[in-house]
Amino acid sequence: MRLDKYLADMSCGTRSQVKDLIKDKRVKVNDEIIRKADYQLKDTDTVKVDDEIISYVEYEYYILNKPAGYLSAVEDNRDPVIMELISSKRKDLSPVGRLDKDTEGLILITNDGQLNHDLLSPKHHVLKKYYVELDKDLPENANNILSNPIEFEDFTSKPAIYEKIDNKKAYLTISEGKYHQVKRMFEKVGCTVTYLKRIEFGTLTLGELKIGEYRLLTEEEIARLKELKNENI
Repeated sequence: MRLDKYLADMSCGTRSQVKDLIKDKRVKVNDEIIRKADYQLKDTDTVKVDDEIISYVEYEYYILNKPAGYLSAVEDNRDPVIMELISSKRKDLSPVGRLDKDTEGLILITNDGQLNHDLLSPKHHVLKKYYVELDKDLPENANNILSNPIEFEDFTSKPAIYEKIDNKKAYLTISEGKYHQVKRMFEKVGCTVTYLKRIEFGTLTLGELKIGEYRLLTEEEIARLKELKNENI
């Protein structure tokens, strides 16, 4: 990899700013000052800027417990976005899928484009589990309606997994991620969603992660996510 790309990827500056760092003799490779921006690095090289080691991380994977009020986006001119909650040197991170602005819960953030594509691909049927609170009592036929395909104007939902908690609370597990899908499904049983939180995504769970908190995924969690595309969920 070129030295200037390496440094830019690790947020040491823009390409032009990185070239200035190199020109000013502030960049070392294996403790030797390098003056060429196109210097080709090897995997075993140690890179330093102002004598601080700059380690290269190709992919990063975060799980965030999204607060309400944030958009599932990289940037927005009007509303706060979830990327503002993540502290990372990477500039190419993005959310995997989306949660509505008023929805809380688990969202995966990564710069692994292939994994992002695989997890969102309809053919892989990655499961998403939601905790739901409603404005009125659930009808007796809620399970029959929600656990079977439901026809909407723009799509037909796959059978969901419905788990009643009490008269106004439930869990719903779906394999798609259509716009306002969970809210629209409960409208079919005559209820309006008043609170919605995603608690599981594929093999990931929120665990003890509090609202607004995030953490890096473990190697085991990453491996299990990558295995999902090989499973018939």
